Order: sequence, then C-alpha cells, then structure tokens
Amino acid sequence: MKVDYWYSQPPDNAADAARLAVEQGFDGFFTAETQSDPFLPLAMAAGVAPELELGTGIAVAFPRSPMVTAMTSWDLARMSDGKFMLGLGTQVRAHIVRRFSSIWDSPGPRLRDYILALRAIWDTWQNATPLEYDGEFYQFSLMTPFFNPGPIKHPDIPVYIAGVGPYLSRLAGQICDGFHVHPFHTIRYLDDVVFPNISKGAEAEGRSLDDVATVSAIFVMTGETPSEIEQAMEPVRQQISFYGSTPSYAPIFEANDWDFNGELRAMAKRGQWDQMAAVVPDEAVHAVGVAAPIDRLGEAIKDRYQGRIQRIGFYSVGSVLETDPDARSQVIQQIRA
Repeated sequence: MKVDYWYSQPPDNAADAARLAVEQGFDGFFTAETQSDPFLPLAMAAGVAPELELGTGIAVAFPRSPMVTAMTSWDLARMSDGKFMLGLGTQVRAHIVRRFSSIWDSPGPRLRDYILALRAIWDTWQNATPLEYDGEFYQFSLMTPFFNPGPIKHPDIPVYIAGVGPYLSRLAGQICDGFHVHPFHTIRYLDDVVFPNISKGAEAEGRSLDDVATVSAIFVMTGETPSEIEQAMEPVRQQISFYGSTPSYAPIFEANDWDFNGELRAMAKRGQWDQMAAVVPDEAVHAVGVAAPIDRLGEAIKDRYQGRIQRIGFYSVGSVLETDPDARSQVIQQIRA
C-alpha cells in the first residue's frame, strides 16, 4: 500500500510541500480541483521532487476540451519522467452548468468518450498516426506538425476516474487504469458496490479487478488521548452530514442501510446546516473514518484497507495528523511495517 500526500493549497507553496512529502516518506503527491487549478502544483512538484509520483485527484473533465487536458498531461508526463497519473471526474450538474458554464449531458458516456479521445490524441503525438477520432460527443480531425508536441519517453499516461455510483465503477473496469474512491465510503460500500462493479466492467473487456488500481483519501480520527480522538470525530461527522444532504451520495447510504439522509436533505432545505451533524450517529462516523491513537493508526488503516486500496492519503480535518509532520511520518512507518 502506497501513501500519498494530498495537497489542497495554491501552487505557490507546492514546491515546499513536495519537498516535505519526500522528507516524510510519502510515495506520491496528489491535488484536487477545489479553489486552485489541480495541474499547476504538480508542475511545481515535478521540478523539485522527482522521487514522487504525481496525480490529479481529480481534475474536472467537461469544462476542458480533451485536447487541452491531453496537452497538459503530456507536459506533466514529460516533466515527471512518466510519474504522472491523470485523474478525472464528472462533478455534478449544478457545478458544470452554473459554475463552469459547460455542458452536462449523459455524463457517464461523455466521460468514456472523453477518455477514448485523449488516447487517440496521445497516439497521434507519439506514433504520428492520423488524428481521426469520431466519438459520440467529441470529434478530432486536425493535428498539424506546428501544433504536435511529438513523442515523449513515457507516453502511456495512466487514466483514473472518480465516481460514486455503479456506472463509473464499471467504466473504470472497462477502460481505465485506476479508480478514485470517494473519501465518503465504507467497507460495506466498497465490497458490495465498488469492487463488484469494477470487476463486472473489467470482465466485459477481458480484464480483471487487478488491472484497476484504487486510490482514496481516507478520513482519519486520531490523537494522543481518547478525548482528542473524540474531538477529531466531529469534523468527520460534519462532512457526513454534508454528503447526506446531497442526492449524489445516496448509494453509500443505501449500501449501509442508513435512513437518516432524508432528514439531512430536509434540514438542508430549511437552512439548518449547523444542526445537521447531530443527526449522524457514531456508528456511521466509525464506519466512514478510521479512529485510533497515533501509535496504532497505521495498523488500523492496514487492517481496513490492505488488499482493497492500493494508494491511500490522509483526510485529517482538524486532527493532529494535519498539523504534526512527525505524527505523519510515524503513521507512514507503521503502514510500511
């Protein structure tokens, strides 16, 4: 199991964060698309930390033309000596339409077409094959020498996607190199929904579950004392209440036979955001996050995820793991033991 540093700040500090990630023993450096572009910090990291694998976790696909994403990925693959992994996601309708002013139409099939288009573009650059991609949503037929970046040493860029429902899990099995499991998950959801659907998609294409790497930032609740661990549970409880207010995450509630998401959605409509966390029971918090003291957290993570997730990162809102570099190094050593 590899352990990745998840970076969520502007690109200004990415180089220092990448150096710190190397010092602490992380294997990779991942970024998300929240308040900053996910690709720029990776370019900074590639220049100062060649030891690290790099990835977007995730970049929103649809606001970017596949040609734009193909070019940025090509550059990062070259800069990182083949250590870049492209992670893509669909986001949800409201953000695509209202925040990005882009098209939301058949997101699952569109993402499939997007990935196939990327690979056609990369094949043209690497092998000088004519660019003649005619997909359901994307068409590409022009690539003149002036705009062709030409071949690179590591052209087989791994493509990962993120998802919650069965469709995207199956798509990952069919055509992707990896799958980003959403941090809001449980083992029951992984075993009953995610992995069976990845396997189903893979088998349809003559592949297997082993052909699809899984990645996730996992919620951790830790500290030196039981009181600190209990305090660390509250941000996770708050996060669960937020996810429960959004219909997109209903599959996780259904997989765990939780029925309190209806109440959370009703409270959200009434604007009762500050009261929603109280609805989430301890049972759900422990099912979603890993709770253990610092000196046993690595073992607890291995017990839950070994053999299930190949790459993990720490989603440690408000806990000592977020602020104490020595604690992070200690947990990484436990995971590797």
